[in-house]
Amino acid sequence: MNIKALKLHHYPATRSARVKWVLHEVVGDAFEVARVEIYEGTQYSEEFLRLNPNHSVPVLEVTWEDGNTQSMLESAAMVCFLADAYPDKGLAPPPSASFERADYLQMLHFGSTWMDMMLWQIRIHEHVLPTRERDPRTVARYRMKFAKEVEPQLAERLEAGAYICGKVFTAADCVVGHCVSWARAYGLCQDDVFQRYLSTLSKRPAFVSAFADARQFSLEPPQDAAINTLFIG
Repeated sequence: MNIKALKLHHYPATRSARVKWVLHEVVGDAFEVARVEIYEGTQYSEEFLRLNPNHSVPVLEVTWEDGNTQSMLESAAMVCFLADAYPDKGLAPPPSASFERADYLQMLHFGSTWMDMMLWQIRIHEHVLPTRERDPRTVARYRMKFAKEVEPQLAERLEAGAYICGKVFTAADCVVGHCVSWARAYGLCQDDVFQRYLSTLSKRPAFVSAFADARQFSLEPPQDAAINTLFIG
């Protein structure tokens, strides 16, 4: 069945930016963006919770040619879906039993789970949780783990090829590249190999479009923001 329309619920520079990047890669600007003001707590509204009971972005609404609309809630699932839905864009190895497909899926999910988990713990304990609930030991633990375990694995790959799966850009780069950029905001991934990687990615027109609003993101919620009382982890 063909896709009739796509609508992304998005907030700048968050996980939804990786999906926005892939959307620009596969359909250009032919999708709708609904901005979710996460610091104002829009994601906790009744209207949004009907879309995503997990009160988070991204949400991707996929409207099919029969008129039915489906909501996707996980960024990695959206990235995989879009790359496979538009095979002519060459963002993913064909779905088959191959080394390339296995490696692509491995790195896409390495970014969306292992890397993301550590960065999220650093983020909430440095900037989001109430001060009394922040744990500097958690921050120190995941900073050390990321630097000692994640960075060497990524660097080895990026020394061997321009992209995370070798010489060819894939949707895995949209996830891993976003996480590398996120890590650099915390003083991680500072080696030249990561700067070269992001420099290469940032030359893509879809990257430029996806992150055009990134400067609107603030690490620290405003002091009086609704999220400060609504956020539970």
